[in-house]
Amino acid sequence: MKKQKQLIEEATIMFASDSGGGSQIIGTQMTEASAIAGNDVATLPDYPAEIRAPAGSLAGISGFQLRFSSLTIHTPGDICDVLVAMNPAALKVNIDKLKPNGVLIVDIDNFAQRNLRLAGYNSNPLEDDSLTRFQVIPVELTRLTREALKDTDLTQREIDRCKNFYALGMVCWMYNRPMDYAFQWLKEKFATKPQYIEANTLALKAGNIYCEATEQFATSYEIKPAKFAPGKYRNIEGNMATALGLVAASQKAGLQLVYGSYPITPASTILHELARYRNFGVKTMQMEDEIAAVGVAIGAAFSGALGVTGSSGPGIALKAEAINLAMIAELPLVVCNIQRAGPSTGMPTKTEQADLLQMFYGRNGESPLPIIATSRPSDCFETVYEACRIAIKYMTPVIFMSDLYVAFGAEPWLIPKVSDLPAIDVDFPTDTDGFEPYLREEVTLARPWAIPGTPGLEHRIGGLEKADISGNVSYDPDNHEQMVHLRAEKVARIVEDIPPTEIFGESRAELLVLSWGGTYGAVRTAVEHKQAEGESVSHVHLRYLNPLPKDLGEVMKGFKRVLIPELNLGQLRQLIRAEYLIDAIGLNKIQGQPFHIFEVESKINELLRGDV
Repeated sequence: MKKQKQLIEEATIMFASDSGGGSQIIGTQMTEASAIAGNDVATLPDYPAEIRAPAGSLAGISGFQLRFSSLTIHTPGDICDVLVAMNPAALKVNIDKLKPNGVLIVDIDNFAQRNLRLAGYNSNPLEDDSLTRFQVIPVELTRLTREALKDTDLTQREIDRCKNFYALGMVCWMYNRPMDYAFQWLKEKFATKPQYIEANTLALKAGNIYCEATEQFATSYEIKPAKFAPGKYRNIEGNMATALGLVAASQKAGLQLVYGSYPITPASTILHELARYRNFGVKTMQMEDEIAAVGVAIGAAFSGALGVTGSSGPGIALKAEAINLAMIAELPLVVCNIQRAGPSTGMPTKTEQADLLQMFYGRNGESPLPIIATSRPSDCFETVYEACRIAIKYMTPVIFMSDLYVAFGAEPWLIPKVSDLPAIDVDFPTDTDGFEPYLREEVTLARPWAIPGTPGLEHRIGGLEKADISGNVSYDPDNHEQMVHLRAEKVARIVEDIPPTEIFGESRAELLVLSWGGTYGAVRTAVEHKQAEGESVSHVHLRYLNPLPKDLGEVMKGFKRVLIPELNLGQLRQLIRAEYLIDAIGLNKIQGQPFHIFEVESKINELLRGDV
């Protein structure tokens, strides 16, 4: 039969399988293929929290959602056009994410009675008419993969592990995706195991040919390249961009980067990525616990290196006392908090942004620290670079906030020129004449960064209160109050480094949507939609959270109402209300999932109608 090709603007796909079933791998391959094809892309990997959940169970399902478009996009999509479900549990967990009349591809070989029971089905959904609202395409994926690979030397178990690439070949046919990148990836991944290269390559090609040959797939889709600003791009995940930003900052400053860490989801991949950059002088140290990890970073900062530590909320709680040590010692330390759903262990593979108040107040005593938050995967590079710059300029620990949604998401990144990166000036004093360890720079109030062992620059350091100027241990009440004010004023002066607030839309309107962190994409898209409908709504996204931009109060006065969407119970809203006495309204979600665009649009509609 003659196949049709339809031109569309965008598509959203989800691959779902047991953990270890290869959904993350083929999702990543589809992302890279779409980026190479010139599309704008956004991804949402969804990992199970259980390490060894029983095969076929709901708790063990791993998903990967990808949106690719000929337009500029900010999110991985609300609902999917295609769902590839490798077993009944994958279907049950994700079926509500498939739009009506969407394409549902299922491996019917896995819909045996035992798997149906594990997924909680009383009857086979492929036979009981419960899926009539979708275009169901049943495929004997396991049998077809075995048939395609019957002449290889692999065992049946090894052959069955290749069926994810058979599914990838099918979806590549549906959307006219190039497969060259996947072929090259297989060659690099299995360089020492050529039998796996051959098998997965055969499976990928077989899936593609199957769609061309069968009547089940009558239409393929074409998505034109998106229009990007001129430059060199690469596809990048959030944590990868964070690692590159740290390396770039260390190189720009001429400092060795020392990263102390302890494994924790979702921060661990920063450690993995930085370990690849030993040729840039990067030292990565996986320590025995979180406290040792931050101690290593503080020691590095004391000795004149760029000290960085990374974790998630539970680990940051353990690091709090040591971070306070760096604060009172006034050392340049960067603390990366890649947030996940809590409290306690919570849901370690799900996203949330509920650590904001912890970052503000989770230390004893008066302990203000600069806090900046990234907005999307590609923004991680610039934001963590800025955290390093501020830490060195003002001689203070700086908290960099990301979250799981941003950390594991991916999108195109315009690779900057090194010459265009902001300068990071480092001044290690060597002159002993008039040196005092707490003699402050006039504008920033930063103390000197004196390297231990420099003749004549010996000085005290530690957690006890310091005498102003001399740095000697002091219990004088007036001195303590003075030092508390000086450290607070130093952080407050960072406001002079914050650029004017950018308003997306009119500066005076009915509604301002104020966001921070990973909510950027959903909020920006929702506001774009409402503006296109002629609604009086604007958007401000905050990178700098402490201190807040000095013009933010005046900006908010231009709007009748302020809406703050957050993946918590209203932490930024609490801070905004306290600081500016503005009755900000919250849109709050605590489900371990990012906002859908329609959720933000619905709240905007309520406020514009006056329903709230």
